[in-house]
This record gives sequence, structure tokens and C-alpha cells, in this order.
Amino acid sequence: MLFTKKDPWPHSHHDLIEHYYKQYDEQIASGEYQPFLYPWGIYGALAVIIYLLVPHQNRPWLRKCRFLAFAWMAWFAAYATLYTKARGVTPAISIGLMSAWGVIWASAILVCNDAQTDFMRIERTEGAFGSAKNRPKDKHEANGTSDIQEQHTKHQIDATTSEISNGHAGPRDRHGSFAWQPYPHSPFIERLDWVCDIFCNFRGAGWNWRTSALPPPPKWVQEQLHRNSGDVVPKHSYKIHAGQVKAYATKDELLWENAKKLVKGYLALDALKTVMMWDPYFWGLVERAPPSYLPDFITSSTVLTHIYRMSLSMLGIKYALQTMFATAPLLFVGLLGPTRIGARAEPWIYPETWASYSGVLDRGLAGWWSSWWHQTFRFAFEQPSRKIIEMCGMDKKGNAAKLLQLVVAFGLSGVLHASGSYTCAGETRPLRGPMAFFLLQAVGVFMEMVIIQGLKSTGIQRSMPTWLKQAFTFVYVHVWFYYTAHLLCDDFARGGVWLFEPIAVSVFRGLGFGADSRDGWWCWGGQVVRWHRGETWWRSGLAV
Repeated sequence: MLFTKKDPWPHSHHDLIEHYYKQYDEQIASGEYQPFLYPWGIYGALAVIIYLLVPHQNRPWLRKCRFLAFAWMAWFAAYATLYTKARGVTPAISIGLMSAWGVIWASAILVCNDAQTDFMRIERTEGAFGSAKNRPKDKHEANGTSDIQEQHTKHQIDATTSEISNGHAGPRDRHGSFAWQPYPHSPFIERLDWVCDIFCNFRGAGWNWRTSALPPPPKWVQEQLHRNSGDVVPKHSYKIHAGQVKAYATKDELLWENAKKLVKGYLALDALKTVMMWDPYFWGLVERAPPSYLPDFITSSTVLTHIYRMSLSMLGIKYALQTMFATAPLLFVGLLGPTRIGARAEPWIYPETWASYSGVLDRGLAGWWSSWWHQTFRFAFEQPSRKIIEMCGMDKKGNAAKLLQLVVAFGLSGVLHASGSYTCAGETRPLRGPMAFFLLQAVGVFMEMVIIQGLKSTGIQRSMPTWLKQAFTFVYVHVWFYYTAHLLCDDFARGGVWLFEPIAVSVFRGLGFGADSRDGWWCWGGQVVRWHRGETWWRSGLAV
């Protein structure tokens, strides 16, 4: 055991988990909070999906109702964040994260854009385009939208038309080459698939709003898009640059690489969880001394202890996300496949999540956040500032516009993580922790940009060897994180984030390396879900 009987409570991470369970039970029993339930928890997103399923191109009043759909989503998310709780530490933080992300994403596709008229996806021509030819013309004709639809219609074959008119076309009926698919009017199953895809595809792979961090589709797909969609195509970039992540050319390569990531991530999370639970910092007791098994030169140094804890935190976050992201291609490409979900099972739809770390050495903090780190939320974070810049007529390349983009993007990231912090089981500091951390990243990136511009004006950079510039960049990035990372990491620890159990069976704890006698092979104990009966039918459901 790590502590003796003379040590203050808690003596183990298990003590804190039991404390949070008891705290939750008392809060629900007293009426201070309501349990977060399913299906109640999906009502906010469900309203947006239902709205998107109703065509509104020829109904101006209905098109404006997208702002009401967004307002409903925002109200529902705020209510869930303020008044509901979950018993487990992972579901607890997820309430805030999912609620905030739902609002941010709805803002991107409903407020900053109109999903039904602005967006198109790559889909196979046969059994995919429905009654797109009947779509009314609007202001988007200027961008070639109507021309694309006409070209789509010209290239559809009679068999496809017959199949669509009978209302049976769906994901498994898609064949042929690729083209740009606008919002489909019929059949309903095709429209449902289109809407669900846009609601869940955050990086935009296979859409005309794909983020610049993702590589373009393969050349042969691009050729089919050009051939089947005519000369006028939606505004879409096919540029390839060094900061983009790797794409997989074949199904076998995709499945093999992600299977390796899943196994590697599983073992890494097992090892990290085992090591973390020896250190009370990761229970949320951030002021306690580091574990005694560490070398004296670390425990006697505040600097090295800080670096040790921040490094473990960063690795824990990265491997948790990387392992989770590896499951999607294994499920959609490996298990479901194109016979069930069509083009959504193509290997190039699932490029790598993390880019090369060389992007950090070349571009510093900007490279860290816009290239190396996962870009899952990038599109939604960029859209509000893009809209503001367009409405105000700002110079997109000017420093004012760049500063606005940084503040908005990192501010939204701060809101996202602060919301998760607010719903955590432990005592957290959402504004002084996650919000401050991400706003400081905007400051760091802008300072970096100013420094680089200053150096370029003097000509010093041209005479510096590459290795020296990269060494300077490496030091700048990690010194910045040394002084700011604790704002986020300490808050994660206080909230109980590291008490979550990422795996079911632990190799390391099963072999006796656990920090507590209750640690063993099996890790997922206790009640996972239960049925909660509320005063009304809509307040009854499954509590996590």
C-alpha cells in the first residue's frame, strides 16, 4: 500500500470513487440534481435531426426556423449541464462535453451555414441522388450548386431512377462511380442517411467542407467527381501539403494500422492507469507529494515532478483519444463494410488522426494545435470567426482577422472543456482551469506569429540552420506548456477524470502492479446502468 494508517483520507483511489458514488446518490435523493437519462438525453440533438429531415429550400420561413432549432439545442444543453448528473466519473464529464459540443456543432451547421443548401458529400451515383433535380434554385446557384444537380441528373441511369421512384434506394443499394451529392429529397432513407452523416462526421472527410488538415480523396475519386459532377463543382480544395495527416489507400492497410493502434493503445492505457493510481495527484489531490517509488532526483525537484505529472497527463489524453478513434474504422470499414453503409466504408474516408510531430518543430504552437494534435473539432471552431470576418469585410490575412480566429477557436475549445469540467464529479475550476488554459494558447500562438514576423523582417531566419530553428521552436512550445498545462491537467485531476477505467481487463494490475489490494485482472465492477422511474414518462429512463 502507498499510505499508512496515519495518512489522511483518502488512502486509495477506490476511496474517492466510492465517495463520488455516495455524493451522487445524496444529490439525486435530495433533488439537488436530476439523473442524466436516456432517451431523455438525446432530445436536444433529436430535434435538430428532425428539423434537418424536413426540406426547406422552397420555404423561406422554414429555412429561418433553423435558428429556432439551434436555440432549442442550446437551451436543452444548458439545462442538462446545470441540472443533471451522472454517477460514473466518465459519464459525469461527458454530460458537459457532449452538451457543449452539440451547441457548437449545431452553430456550425445551422447558424454559420445552412446544411441543406451549403453542403454536399461524395457518394456513389446509382441509388444516391433521389429527387435532387427537383430542388429549387436559390442564391447558391452563384456557386454552381444548381449546375451540379443538373449534371448529377444527366449521369443517372434509368435503373437508378426506377429504383428511387419506388422508394427503396438506401446505403446498400449504392453502386457505380462517385459524384457530389446535394441534400436528397427522396427517398426518405437516403435523406436520413445524409442528415445523420453530417451530424456525426465532424472532420468532413468525404464532404465539401473537409478541413485542410485532411488529405483530399484519391486521384481516381477526384477524376470521377469531375467527370460525374460536370465542370462546375462545389468550392473544395484538393491541395496536398505537409501538415496533412496520412490517408489509407486500401482496406487491409487501414484495418491493420488501426488494429495495431487499438492493441498498443489498450496496453498503453493499462500501463498509464496503473502508474497514475500510485500518485495521489491523479486522484485529484494535486497538493500531495509524489509517490515514494520515484527516484529522489524527481521527488526532490518541483520542476521534474511537475514535468512528470504533465507528461503522464498528456500521454493519457492522447492514448485515450487515439484508441477511441481507432475503433471507428474497424467498425465501419471492417465490420459493416460498403455493402451496408456504402461510401462511408471507403478507407480514404478514415485518414489518420494525428499528423507528424515534425509539424510542431516547424511551426511551433500553431503546428501543435492545427496539425499534430487531432483536428476533430476544427471545422466547428473555425466557422463563427469565418462568418464574422465575412460579415464585417475584414482582411482574412490581416493580423486582426488572425487574432479573431485564434480567440474564437480557442475560446470555443475553452467553453467545451470548461463545460465538461463543470459537470465533473470532483471540485473543479472551469473558468480558471480549462477556459484560462485554452485562451492562453491563443495568446501563445499569436505571440509566436509576431516573433516569427519580426525575425523574418530582420533576415535572421535565412541565416539560421534548420536544426537551430527547430530547437528554438521545441523549447518555446514546451516552456509554454510547462507554465500553462497545469491549468487544464490539475482541473482534470480534481474533477476525477483519471479515476475512470478505460479497460475491462488489466494485465499489469493482474500481475500485481496495482496501487491497491482491490486492483486485479477485472476492472469494470459495479452497476453500469439502472432504470430510473421519474414523476413523468419523459423523466424515466436508463441512468448511466
